[in-house]
Amino acid sequence: MTTQQTTSVLQQPVKWSWTRHRRCVGLARAQLRKMLARWGMAELEFAAVAVLSELVANAVVHARVPPGREVHTRFVPVDGGVRIEVHDASGELPVPRVPDESGGYGLTLVDELSARWGVAERGGVGKCVWAVITDGDRPAPQAAG
Repeated sequence: MTTQQTTSVLQQPVKWSWTRHRRCVGLARAQLRKMLARWGMAELEFAAVAVLSELVANAVVHARVPPGREVHTRFVPVDGGVRIEVHDASGELPVPRVPDESGGYGLTLVDELSARWGVAERGGVGKCVWAVITDGDRPAPQAAG
C-alpha cells in the first residue's frame, strides 16, 4: 500500500452506535480522541470533544424516543478539520435556549467552538445534528452541510 493509499484509508469516516445512556457520552469522547490522534488533528481535541459531549448528551437526555433506540456518531475528516455528526431517532429539533442558572449553555457552546453547525434529515426517522470543528490556521472546509 502506498503512502497515499494509507492516508486515504486512515481518513475515512468512522461510525459508532451507542445505547441511549449517559455513559455513552464518555465512550464517544474516547473514540473521537483516538480518531483525531490517528488523523493528525490532536490540536482540535478540546473543541471537538466539548462539542461532541454536548451533542451526544442532548441526544441522550432530550431526544424523546421509544426505549431501545440508539444514538449514532459519525466523525468525518474534512479539509481543515473534522465534521462531527450525532444521529438520533427524535424528530424534535434542537433549539438554543437563553442560558440561565439551570443550564442552557450547550448549543451556545457548540456555536462558539464550531466553524458552523446545523441539523439535517437522515435516512429513516430522526435527525442528524452536525458541527464542523476547524483549526484557525487551516482553511475552513467548503463541503460539509
